[in-house]
Amino acid sequence: MVEKEFSDKELGKIIIRENVRARRIVLRTRPEALYITVPRGAEMKEVHTAIEKFRVKLLHSKKKVERKRINLDYKIDAEFFKLSLVSGKQNNFLAHSELGETKIICPPTADFEDEELQAWLRKVIEEALRKNAKIILPSLIDSLSKQHKLPYESLKINSSQGRWGSCSSSKNINLSYYLLLLPSHLVDYVLLHELAHTKEMNHSDKFWAILDQLTQGKSMELRGALKNHTTDF
Repeated sequence: MVEKEFSDKELGKIIIRENVRARRIVLRTRPEALYITVPRGAEMKEVHTAIEKFRVKLLHSKKKVERKRINLDYKIDAEFFKLSLVSGKQNNFLAHSELGETKIICPPTADFEDEELQAWLRKVIEEALRKNAKIILPSLIDSLSKQHKLPYESLKINSSQGRWGSCSSSKNINLSYYLLLLPSHLVDYVLLHELAHTKEMNHSDKFWAILDQLTQGKSMELRGALKNHTTDF
C-alpha cells in the first residue's frame, strides 16, 4: 500500500501514505484532507482502528483548520510574509508585491463567495509565498549554516504541505515555502533541524543532542510549538 484515498462521512477525504521511515501511524488534519502516514506493511484494519480511536479529536481538529474565506477582512501577518486585500475602483484584480509584503487590490464587484475566485486567490497567495521564499529562505539557511559550521550541498524550495523540510543523505535540503507563515524562531528551528541532519540523518538521541545544542536546549519546546502550526492559510 503506497497511497490510498477514501472518504469518511464525518471526516471527509482521507489520504493514506506509506512511508518506509515511519515507525507508527501518524494522523494529520489538513483543510483539504486527513493525511495518515503508515509504516510499510500496515494493514487497513490498523488504520481504521486509529481513526476510530482519535475520531473525536480529529473532528475537533478538522473544524479548527477549516479554511477561512479570503475577502477584504482576510490578512496574513507573519514576520516574513504579510498579505492584505483592499478594495479598488478598477474592474480587474491587481497585485502589488514587495519583499515580505503582498497587497491584492480587488474590484468593487468581487464576489468572494465564488469558489473559483477563492481558488484563484489562493493560487495568487501561493505564488507570492514561493517568490518570497526563494529570496528569504536561502539567505537564512546560509547564515545558520556558516554560523554553526554545518555545510549542505544544495537547497530547493517546494510546495510541500506535509513536511516543513527534509534533508537527504547527500546533504540536499528541501524547504517548503509555507515556512514563511511561521514565526521567525520556528523558521530558524526548522532550518536548524535540517542542518542537524547533515551530521546525523536519523532522529536518534545523538541527533536530538545536536539539535539541542543548536537551540540552546530548547529543541523539544520548539518541536512542541511547531505542532500548533499548519501550512494552511
